[in-house]
Amino acid sequence: MTQGYDSRSSGNAHRARPAFSRRDIVGETSARSLLLTVLGEFVLRQDEPAWTAAIVAMLGRLGVEEKSARQALSRTAAEGWLESERVGRSVRWSLTAPGRRLLTDGAERIYSFGTSTPGWDGSWLVLYVSVPEAKRKLRHRLRTRLSWAGFGSPEPGMWISPHPGRRAEADGIIEDLGLHEQAMSFTGPFGGIGNEQTMVDRAWDIAGIEARYERFIDEFTGMRPAQGDSVLLAQTRLVHEWRRFPFLDPQLPQKLLPAHWSGRRAAALFHDKHAAWDEGARRRWRELAAS
Repeated sequence: MTQGYDSRSSGNAHRARPAFSRRDIVGETSARSLLLTVLGEFVLRQDEPAWTAAIVAMLGRLGVEEKSARQALSRTAAEGWLESERVGRSVRWSLTAPGRRLLTDGAERIYSFGTSTPGWDGSWLVLYVSVPEAKRKLRHRLRTRLSWAGFGSPEPGMWISPHPGRRAEADGIIEDLGLHEQAMSFTGPFGGIGNEQTMVDRAWDIAGIEARYERFIDEFTGMRPAQGDSVLLAQTRLVHEWRRFPFLDPQLPQKLLPAHWSGRRAAALFHDKHAAWDEGARRRWRELAAS
């Protein structure tokens, strides 16, 4: 759902900081993270304001206490992504223009993720950035933002990507953090000294990512919800779990992945289930929103 969901989603995105924290997106499920899923999947697509009662009820069905749901709404509004309107004794919420862009760009990223395998000519973008150990906050910000951009780090200070086209994004991150004087970059094929696959394994937790894909497949393969609340909740959970993967999976070229990469099966499962459940889930949301 935009720069907050994916800093790669627009031409100027590398200039912007993530709108939401990594924890909101890939961390443990929370009221905040579930609210983002509901807003992107239903409120944005419905293109109508949503009553507080409907949102709180929806989050309640997902296991969120009322107090936490209301706090998540207030916090998201305070950051400029939602605005409220009082109608009598009730309040309804609309997406602001920045909030709509945030969710629209992110939705495009989520729904297109995993639909194709990028081609690769064997070229790497290699980035070296020297940040003193004493500047731990700066090191953390650099690691967070380069990781979000799909870079991996096989050694301290070294970042790699098999997508040289992300140089401009990396340059924007380095410039924004004031690290140009401490950085250098190279583009080219693996030099042949050492092992390329070992470098990949040290840069990214491929096994961990695949294990998460396997859990996703196990959870949703046999799920066949009935209509009403069942399909609404199933669709929400499906999207909520899937939207983490664009920030976990750097979309490496096929050559660098295991032979039977679970990401392809997981992507096919997501798109099949989402299409099958879409009409019923949206119908139930409209009923809930109108009540």
